[in-house]
Amino acid sequence: MGTGDLLDRHVDPTSDRAVFRQIADHLRTAIRAGRLEAGQKLPSEAELMEHYGVARMTVRQAVQELKSEGLAVAEHGRGVFVRARPPVKRLASDRFARRHRKDGKAAFLAESETVGATATVDRIQISEVPAPDDVAERLKVRGGEMVVARARRYSLDGRPVETATSYIPVELARGTRIMDANPGPGGIYARIEEQGRVLDRFVEDVSTRMPTSEEAQLLALGPGTPVFRLIRTAYDLEGRPVEVCDTIMSGDAYQLSYELPAH
Repeated sequence: MGTGDLLDRHVDPTSDRAVFRQIADHLRTAIRAGRLEAGQKLPSEAELMEHYGVARMTVRQAVQELKSEGLAVAEHGRGVFVRARPPVKRLASDRFARRHRKDGKAAFLAESETVGATATVDRIQISEVPAPDDVAERLKVRGGEMVVARARRYSLDGRPVETATSYIPVELARGTRIMDANPGPGGIYARIEEQGRVLDRFVEDVSTRMPTSEEAQLLALGPGTPVFRLIRTAYDLEGRPVEVCDTIMSGDAYQLSYELPAH
């Protein structure tokens, strides 16, 4: 498909909207309409210059607009491509279902299978640390009390999509596979339930913001790509918190879906 088939040829130099923004509008529309698909190369600077009859700087400003929005990413020596977006629909009402643990699957593995993606976990760090104040409040422990922290990064098909740090009371983690890089089938929730602390409910608080420089590097985020920060507290049947998980999720990799009762 040629550039003329992908994009509107007309820009209005008399418009209040700058020409480079009009070109960016055309490219954005082509991406959202699926004429430019995820992973597909954008028309080259030369092609866009000829198509619109504009200077190279105007084209570069238009493409930079898409890059700053996280819609496109430059690959050194290859060009600029539509950013790939793993179609992950995070079903909050299903992802922690007990049947997944019984099948030996942690939530992320179960989720990745629904989209046919290969899940990997790396950068695993396990340590005993003083509980941060907000974590201590959620776990109902004293501020600074030692807890076990499990930090890791998750990827789908080789692309990092989230980081997560779980904080677990020492008495539930020490001496168990929760302290291992691979906690075993069903993940840490299965190990907690093996101790008789049957999970009853989860509470999640979700916010959005721009990433820190460290988060942007860990998740290979393009300029302008926001993140979800999701803090989850897991409770057992007696209402006692057993884990707090602080997760940073790439904003362009997930759709968050919640099913809520009407009563």
